[in-house]
Amino acid sequence: MIKIIISALILNSALFAIDDMAEKVKTQNHEIVQLAAKEISSQLPQKVDDYTQLVKLEGKGQTLLYTYEINTGSKSDDTVIKEDKSRMKKAVTQGICKSSERFLISGIDISYIYASAKSKKELFRFDVSRKDCIKK
Repeated sequence: MIKIIISALILNSALFAIDDMAEKVKTQNHEIVQLAAKEISSQLPQKVDDYTQLVKLEGKGQTLLYTYEINTGSKSDDTVIKEDKSRMKKAVTQGICKSSERFLISGIDISYIYASAKSKKELFRFDVSRKDCIKK
């Protein structure tokens, strides 16, 4: 009986230690997200290509949210959403998995939000976490 009680106490202590470590990692990730957002934001806006610029970066919890504006030319917002979302999702996810691997491994998620430069309407949003980058 005493062995069972001791085992339960040891298990309980281990679970508290794991919970404490998880909370410390969460707090550390929150701080990293805030620092990264602050540092990169000071250099915005940044031209990405002929059609896209990064206009905003913010940290929310354990997520970095990048906001891009796209010059869609003569295309309507609805046309861009319909024609480009699925193609862009694959390319953006692959790019995030490569460029932000260290963040993702650490438990920091990345969100890319694309808005129309003309209307400011959100066209699409891609949320990427570590599980999205695991090769299947």
